[in-house]
Amino acid sequence: MSKVDLFAAIRRDSRAGMSVRAMAGKYQVSRRTIRAALQSALPQPRKPMPPRASRLDEFKPIVDAILRADLDAPRKQRHTVTRIYDRLISEHGMLGVSYSVVRRYVADRKPKIRVEAGRGPVNVFFPQTHRPGKEAEVDFGEVTINLRGEPVTCMLFALRLSFSGKAVHRPVDRTTGASHFVLIA
Repeated sequence: MSKVDLFAAIRRDSRAGMSVRAMAGKYQVSRRTIRAALQSALPQPRKPMPPRASRLDEFKPIVDAILRADLDAPRKQRHTVTRIYDRLISEHGMLGVSYSVVRRYVADRKPKIRVEAGRGPVNVFFPQTHRPGKEAEVDFGEVTINLRGEPVTCMLFALRLSFSGKAVHRPVDRTTGASHFVLIA
């Protein structure tokens, strides 16, 4: 039973006149839970867990300093995650931290450091405007259809109007040139 269902059942039993002690015994929950259910129909959300300490914590300022220094370095001289990991082991005596932990931290911090330094990604947006009846996209391709129980390879004509997004598809038999049907999507 979910906690919401439990709270609903407790509230129903309370309206029926059942005592807090009896409900606690019936549902195998504490009286505090019963009182919480009687105060609110929805259970309180769970408290977020505090972040766990990591062995990498003492080396995070070093990694951040390396990433900040790489902002001014030429592209070919910037540190890879492997090089950062090797430097942490050889120069700073890091033990017991896996490569994947360092890789995850670098992948998380690198974009944030770029933004902090004012070198974040440039958000460029060019709005597209299409006037009614002025633009359309057309394409041709092969498609195999089942015609009277036999597979037939046809050419497919596809037209999409840019303003409305309306599309028209028409398969045409290669051998006879006959159009079989029209699909409107």
